[in-house]
Amino acid sequence: MTLPLLPTLSTFFIVVSAVLVAIGWALVRKRKIEAHKKTMFAAAIAALTFFIIYMSRTIFAGNTAFGGPDEMKIYYTVFLVFHIILATTGAVFGLVTIWLGYKNRIKKHRKIGPVTSVIWFATAITGVMVYLLLYVLYEGGETTSVIKAILGT
Repeated sequence: MTLPLLPTLSTFFIVVSAVLVAIGWALVRKRKIEAHKKTMFAAAIAALTFFIIYMSRTIFAGNTAFGGPDEMKIYYTVFLVFHIILATTGAVFGLVTIWLGYKNRIKKHRKIGPVTSVIWFATAITGVMVYLLLYVLYEGGETTSVIKAILGT
């Protein structure tokens, strides 16, 4: 089995970001604030790297359709929509949480940070599951770029 490079790389970076968030959470609980800030910044960079790879691939190469059994397609689609909602929510919460920390609004940052982290963990886990369903457990379906889909070429 040969795994596709860009989906594998983007999935790797989302997992790295979640692991770094977990480490950052542990550091702040130990009152290691500077280490927490650096780790969370690294987590944000890993998440941004994921996003850049994912969007570049989506725009230029395309998204891969589910290639598993037809009777599972509806379950996959519902799961994918759930993942997309989690990812979007997690990204918004992440940006707000980072901004609050950067602006030293610690009371609000402490309140929203754990919620953001849990959403991000769920996003990473469901993202890995989408990757496994598309490329490991089943052979991926057709891939069409957004540009080709729009231009009809």
